[in-house]
Amino acid sequence: MPPTLPAERAASLRRELARHSQAYHVLDAPVVTDAEYDALLEALRRLEEEHPELVTPDSPTQRVGGVAAEGFAKVRHAVPMLSLDNAFAEEDIRAWLERMLRRLPEGTTEAELGFVVEPKIDGLAVALRYEDGLLTRGATRGDGTEGEDITANVRTIGSIPLRLGAPDGGGGAMADGSGGMSGRQAAIRIPPLLELRGEVYFPLDAFAALNERQLAAGLPAYINARNTAAGSLRQLDPAATAARPLRFWAYGVPDPEALGVATHWAMLDALRALGLPVSPDARRFESLEPAIAYARDWLARRGQLKYLADGMVFKVDGLHWQTALGAVSHHPRWAIAYKTAESEATTRLLAIAVTVGRTGRLVPHATLEPVFIGGVTVSQATLHNEDYVRERDIRVGDTVLIKRAGEVIPQVIRVLPELRPPDAAPWEMPAVCPACGETVLREEGAADTFCVNAACPRQLVRRVEHFVSRGAMDIDGLGKKLAAQLVEAGLVHDVADLFHLTAADFAGREGFAEKRTENLLAGIAAAKVRSLRRLLVALGIRHAGDSVAQALARRFGSLDALAAADADSLQTVEGVGPEIAASLTAWFSLPHNAELVERLRAVGLQLGDPDWVAPDEGGASGADGAGGVGAGTGAAAGGAPAGPLAGLTFVITGTLPTMSREEAKAFIEAAGGKVTDSVSKKTSCLLAGEAAGSKLAKAQALGVRVVDEDALRGWVAGAGRG
Repeated sequence: MPPTLPAERAASLRRELARHSQAYHVLDAPVVTDAEYDALLEALRRLEEEHPELVTPDSPTQRVGGVAAEGFAKVRHAVPMLSLDNAFAEEDIRAWLERMLRRLPEGTTEAELGFVVEPKIDGLAVALRYEDGLLTRGATRGDGTEGEDITANVRTIGSIPLRLGAPDGGGGAMADGSGGMSGRQAAIRIPPLLELRGEVYFPLDAFAALNERQLAAGLPAYINARNTAAGSLRQLDPAATAARPLRFWAYGVPDPEALGVATHWAMLDALRALGLPVSPDARRFESLEPAIAYARDWLARRGQLKYLADGMVFKVDGLHWQTALGAVSHHPRWAIAYKTAESEATTRLLAIAVTVGRTGRLVPHATLEPVFIGGVTVSQATLHNEDYVRERDIRVGDTVLIKRAGEVIPQVIRVLPELRPPDAAPWEMPAVCPACGETVLREEGAADTFCVNAACPRQLVRRVEHFVSRGAMDIDGLGKKLAAQLVEAGLVHDVADLFHLTAADFAGREGFAEKRTENLLAGIAAAKVRSLRRLLVALGIRHAGDSVAQALARRFGSLDALAAADADSLQTVEGVGPEIAASLTAWFSLPHNAELVERLRAVGLQLGDPDWVAPDEGGASGADGAGGVGAGTGAAAGGAPAGPLAGLTFVITGTLPTMSREEAKAFIEAAGGKVTDSVSKKTSCLLAGEAAGSKLAKAQALGVRVVDEDALRGWVAGAGRG
């Protein structure tokens, strides 16, 4: 009998619609026509209009809702979304395996590692967060550490389930172990918290249809499916995103322990069982050569695909091996992207312009006669640096060969000298900054040229953005748009001017009510007492990133002491070599930068850490607390970080009761400890929370001590290590 009560009827319609949606978007095997699906959806919509109390967050009627947003809030990823290292030849993949085997215990075999090969979809990477199975957040990759909240927009994508789990209450299709997905069913436990990563893309047939509609309406056609997908996902009005037929494929989970699986292949199975779409072209192999052969054959058929893909991704299958291999700052060691051959074309180079980045790096760019390459019209290309131009003798007026490296970044490969006009002159890097006129610096043996003037106007907006960012002075509410407005209005000529802003400067400015202005000014005032480490990062001194800044703060304690140090003294600090020392001394030697430091001092910025004690006196060495007084004492020689956790190396796993992993890492480092990604014999302790998995097993096997958050806090508070 069909359900008669409204609640029963609504639940039945939602189950039916979810089943059809999964058949269409996930299994690619629709069982009803679009008209039949629309009729079911309309019936549910009418029922919910009559009984608003029946509306649920995961109802298919709620995929588009709410008003257009004013902008996108920032989202900090709990686990960074790293890039992938690239391979452009089969030998590069074999070399990747050799590098991994050298890092692993002697005798480790390919069969023990296992390999999964998946298409590298050319779309927009996103992170999805599910709580108790319900979609609660979607975010862009951004810079890998911080993205944008696009939850309202990802909810409009039919292949992204609003609630995890197969519509019939069972599991989804599982893998058969040899390639492709079988029809077997298996229940999968839905974790209370699951974050997953995947790619949003624009199907090529849908993209072609979109362009047909554009042209029929007298509008210009979109050039590239990948960029159109990205632009569609960043529409401020979710209804605009809903009008674009975007699709999604899931490819990973940053914390596979949440799914209780031991391999990447099993993780893909689990994602599919939860109702998520996974590429049907993913395959698992026991050894590398068959994996390479599969990738070779697949890439040869790439032109037949219904979506853009720029290669294949090779991943080590065993999750404990992934943990053992770890990652470098930009990419995991256990995965590599095998990119396709680049598209190439010839065109005429019209001009060479030099731009100035936030760090002051001067980068030459080529302006080209527009040329169509691999589905994209290219009119600009990077020339990298001065040596790149000189070695290839690239001149304005030349006919040049262009390629899209990895089908993304256009670059000039070589000149066709037989087509060179007789008046084409050799190009030279400007001797002064094109933005401020300051003499530029190119260090001996370095490839790049820099403007090291902190007051350079071209760098100013980006310097302000960097200065106020979360990893630096952390001034909440002062983002990219406002930074540009303040500079354009003449209110900010360098970062010290931020501390002169008053409520009158925001009066009448759109979006600045009294409360917002108060909060912003309070945030600016709070930034006056940030740690020396944060200040060094905020100043944007080349090569002085977070880890170097922390080491310098521990060693010198104040900006004045650091400014007075010579290159030899600087190189006694761990992680500081000749290049970093030269960058620091060059920065402090410039009059513009010295004036900036004095202006920061004059507005009340505290330029040293208040509790710093010279390392040779055995004191604490600059934890990242708020504050800072005066100049501190001079630089003392030697010494290691002091603190209750000094000399201990930690690995963090599982969900901690009160701290995120990032907070736990900062807590350990502030107490003198060190945090690494993988468990080894050198690991002192494993900090384990709820749902600890493979790292816990490895720690126990190696005899590594396991502690919880309470024990860690006890150590730092002085209760002893037990």
